[in-house]
Amino acid sequence: MTETAMSRADSAPRGVRMPRDERRAQLLAAATDVFVDNGYHATVMDDIAEHAGVSKPVLYQHFPGKLELYLALLERHTDELVRRLRGAIEETHDNRQRVRNAVMAYFDFVDGDGGAFRLVFESDLRNQPSVQAVVERAYTACVEVITQAVVADAGLDAERARLLAVGVVGLSEHSARYWLGRQHEFPRELPKEEAVALIAALAWKGLAGFPLQHG
Repeated sequence: MTETAMSRADSAPRGVRMPRDERRAQLLAAATDVFVDNGYHATVMDDIAEHAGVSKPVLYQHFPGKLELYLALLERHTDELVRRLRGAIEETHDNRQRVRNAVMAYFDFVDGDGGAFRLVFESDLRNQPSVQAVVERAYTACVEVITQAVVADAGLDAERARLLAVGVVGLSEHSARYWLGRQHEFPRELPKEEAVALIAALAWKGLAGFPLQHG
């Protein structure tokens, strides 16, 4: 168990009564740790209750089953990704900076606390229709955030702008996940700021924007 996981478990001793919203947030934080560490299929509700420092009946008061808990957790983290991206786009009217902000939003999400991105992008339950629906809804929302910015500022129609947005989302997600994987093998080899700058330059200029080095 990670230090973060242990600190979360220690923060709410068994038997401590707390407001419902706070208890729900605590249970979701504990569930994130367990699902990330074990995957969906290898996790049982007893593990989550134990990690949260509550009895199993308390856990079931908030979530009737493991799938319902997982979906609530997934919605929480996908909503966070969409919120990050929307904030990144709305922060400035400079389109070049918007591209960089969008890329950074994905890198920050992937590099965030607890490995929650794995539940969104690498879940062992992605073929479950209800899980797939949550992930697809978040993906569509991210694409639409960028589409609206492109339509407003580039003069393209919605369909062409949406295709560009799909490219930016895919580039940002996959490059961020690749970067994080390399960080685990070769720490500090490529700082996040530099990685974001590289991908943002690619997204902004396109491959043709890079000068030809060899004839």
